[in-house]
Amino acid sequence: MVLILLSWIYIFFSAINLGFVTNGILRLKNRNFVIHAVLGLFTTTIFTSIWAIFGRVNFEFHVALLFVNLVIFLKFQKKIILLYKSFFEELISLTLSLKIALTIITIFILAQCASIPYILDNESYYIQTIKWINEYGFVKGLANLHFFLAQTSGWHILQSAYSFSFLYDKFNDISGFCLLLGNIFAITKLNDYFKNKDQNYLIVGLLPLANVFFFQFISSPSPDIPIYIFSFLIFFYFLQNFKKLDIENFNLIVILVLFSLFIKTTSFALIFIPIVLLAKNFKKILPKLFKSILLSIVILVLFIIKNTIVSGFPFFPVINFHFFETDYRIPETIAKLYYKETKLYGYFLTDEQYDKMTIYELFMRWLTLPKLHGLFNKLSITLIIVIPTFISKYFHRKEIWVLYFIMCLQLVLLFCTSPQYRFFMNFLLFFLFFLMVLFLNQKKIILLSLYFSIFITGFVLFIPINLNYFTKNKFVLSTSNFSTKNIVFPYKNTKSNTTFEYLQNGNLHFYSPIENVFFWSSGDGKLPCVNKNQIEYFNYYYKVKPQMRTTDLKDGFYSKSTSKE
Repeated sequence: MVLILLSWIYIFFSAINLGFVTNGILRLKNRNFVIHAVLGLFTTTIFTSIWAIFGRVNFEFHVALLFVNLVIFLKFQKKIILLYKSFFEELISLTLSLKIALTIITIFILAQCASIPYILDNESYYIQTIKWINEYGFVKGLANLHFFLAQTSGWHILQSAYSFSFLYDKFNDISGFCLLLGNIFAITKLNDYFKNKDQNYLIVGLLPLANVFFFQFISSPSPDIPIYIFSFLIFFYFLQNFKKLDIENFNLIVILVLFSLFIKTTSFALIFIPIVLLAKNFKKILPKLFKSILLSIVILVLFIIKNTIVSGFPFFPVINFHFFETDYRIPETIAKLYYKETKLYGYFLTDEQYDKMTIYELFMRWLTLPKLHGLFNKLSITLIIVIPTFISKYFHRKEIWVLYFIMCLQLVLLFCTSPQYRFFMNFLLFFLFFLMVLFLNQKKIILLSLYFSIFITGFVLFIPINLNYFTKNKFVLSTSNFSTKNIVFPYKNTKSNTTFEYLQNGNLHFYSPIENVFFWSSGDGKLPCVNKNQIEYFNYYYKVKPQMRTTDLKDGFYSKSTSKE
């Protein structure tokens, strides 16, 4: 916990400095401390992505980042210090009950981040993605080694910037930092609601009620957490500025949406929020669109370059076209397998079962899935059905209707691609809180709900719970709990205790987990790491195997055809 806190102090320092400069360059006129930090994370992600194209994100990167931070702080010292003072004054102005709540939540977040990682994806590709960036930057054809690595997220790029891998190997907590920012933003808006009674503030202010759900994601760098947090920031600024929009808030919303898209393409529906605002204020905004267009181009170019290097497909997971031929592009059969596996996972079906089912049968299958998946799927459909009644009766405003229809669009898009409830949770939570706001608006009841959620979160954090009632996945049947052993030093980045064996296949020398925990597992193995069962599987069924392009790992991998062997 202590080491994570120290790393976060530096991340705050870095994010606020870069956020201050970003805010000034784009003339956003933002005064919110959390938004400054998010802007700083956005700029750090862009800087790290550019760096990773040319080399590793390691010691030399941090020297450059620290130098930039020191130059910014020394040049704008007085203004940045005023920003900190303003933030501390805002914290001091919180009611005593909210101060206590935020303090407890902060301690709980640190404790959860120091505990055993829970998310299974952490073991398949989170750790390895970040390791590759820290050691080599973006590697050509890396997806040929393990096709999950083609997913390289902007969030993992940001985590690589703050892993400090050359100093310590257990920092993996950028999602926890993001959740802390979200809770700070929410608590301050809740405090404002007690004064101004604006329901938009209350909707966002209820975000901490979902901490018990969020916490299982933050002991690893899950890209879902920033999508949930940034979505609420986007929704808030959208609702506040829908009737009277200026270019500053429009640009801020664009940045938050671009950041979300660079982190996770399944958040695609968010793009319609700035599109709606632009359509509504076209004459007013059009002459001032240069900055938003430029930022959009920068993110698009980085997205294309990153994907082209790692997988050979510029818009992966879209594989319908590519700009030019490369010897390291992953075979289309493998790329299609990734898409198919992702889609089938949302229905828990085999390929043969999926092909035999009608759209209606697929929908009913999705709706009646067992345990947590089925629960959230049913809740999603229930919300879509009942929300229009409540909007019409209690909150008949165009901006709420816009968010409702974007929510419907998001669900349709996911149903066609990867209908997993966690990809829909941002809208689900927002409209759940929307319903709560209609009936839960007294200060005492709000605070009681807040403290009850804190109690439940703490209970799950410290008391082991069997999750058999919620999931069938044997790898995530118990919660991630805090241990006093991790008060100073956090738990290692992986939940796996397996050792690795050093093997060779053709010219590929690699590490494979000795204990075959699950098929896609690579854990915290040394680079390059891939389960030998994967190599055998793809060799047998798809007649390809990963090979090194040269004797240097930096030069990447290609898939060699074994059909003639």
